[in-house]
Amino acid sequence: MSLDWITPADRLKSLPPYVFARLDELKARVREQGVDLIDLGMGNPDGPTPQPVVEAAMAALQDTRNHGYPPFEGTASFRRTITEWYHRRYGVTLDPEGEALPLLGSKEGLAHLAIAYINPGDLILVPSPAYPAHFRGPVIAGGEIYDILLKPDNGWLIDLATIPDEVAQRAKILYFNYPSNPTAATAPREFFEEVVAFARKHEIMLVHDLCYAELAFDGYQPTSLLEIPGAKDISVEFHTLSKTYNMAGWRVGFVVGNRHIIQGLRTLKTNLDYGIFAALQTAAETALRLPDVYVHEVQARYRSRRDFLIEGLAELGWDVPKTRATMYLWVPCPPGSTSTDFALTVLEKTGIVVTPGNAFGRGGEGYVRVSLIAEQERLGEALRRLKQHNITYRSFSPSTAIASGLD
Repeated sequence: MSLDWITPADRLKSLPPYVFARLDELKARVREQGVDLIDLGMGNPDGPTPQPVVEAAMAALQDTRNHGYPPFEGTASFRRTITEWYHRRYGVTLDPEGEALPLLGSKEGLAHLAIAYINPGDLILVPSPAYPAHFRGPVIAGGEIYDILLKPDNGWLIDLATIPDEVAQRAKILYFNYPSNPTAATAPREFFEEVVAFARKHEIMLVHDLCYAELAFDGYQPTSLLEIPGAKDISVEFHTLSKTYNMAGWRVGFVVGNRHIIQGLRTLKTNLDYGIFAALQTAAETALRLPDVYVHEVQARYRSRRDFLIEGLAELGWDVPKTRATMYLWVPCPPGSTSTDFALTVLEKTGIVVTPGNAFGRGGEGYVRVSLIAEQERLGEALRRLKQHNITYRSFSPSTAIASGLD
């Protein structure tokens, strides 16, 4: 019996394959061939979750009060811990009763916010390149995406002057992310002030992704959008415990900011899920209360990997600027190569996994993202393999040996 009549909704047809899922398939294929993979593709931290967090989770599991449904809006204790953390980190005062909402990871919240606020045909401003959830969520909701193409000569910052007035007048939401995934770009406080003024003028809701703020180096302190006067009137900001606290698999994040925007997201989520298991919320509280020395150790780990890999790539002809935050390097492809060609050839020849830049939108073409998720010994092995196979910035020959399906 043919099942051709069972077809997915148009909203799914509009989505290309999710690149990280496709990369997993390609990695499995190469691994089956006996290749020792060095996976620098996903932003999946390689260290263990801090032991105090694990112990807090184990203790919470034994408490039968945590075994039922948690409150839809998260436990009062976790919401209070979130707001206390924000005040300690950024000097931002938030009401735990309406201005903080726990999430099943920030990706879930970003996508569901789009469904809660975007109608078919609404115009949404999204930088390109960007974290895929920033544009895929709006696409799923039926939004019309306006790509703000970012350029290296502007430090990968949004240039608001390039947005036509007629576009700004139509726009409903602006998604953005500094420190940035994938470019690792950072933005000064003045940039955030300009964005808030622009959004207030054109009545645009701001959605800021602050997931990498704690992974900052060399004395740099990222800015929270909510530090800017007037920002909370029109904005929300997303955060996650995945990166800083090595809790990617725990799926714990949160959104803070304007209570009316958050209430819309909460209303949607009450119809879709029951929130985070209460024991995990207790563990997350422990993470947010860890002493600063823990964060400093994480920062030092990524900083040393950054320095090591940038220096090694320089010996192979790459000039990669020293990043001030995130766990990524944004590396240009050799001249004449597309990001897909380069990423797949490197995988086939060396067993090194990197993410093609076009996975982050058309503005990412010509680059690959390299995650600093391996110890220096493995990073050194990656550099040795690149050199062994004569993969340098100036001497690279694309291969089409892997039929990828990535585009």
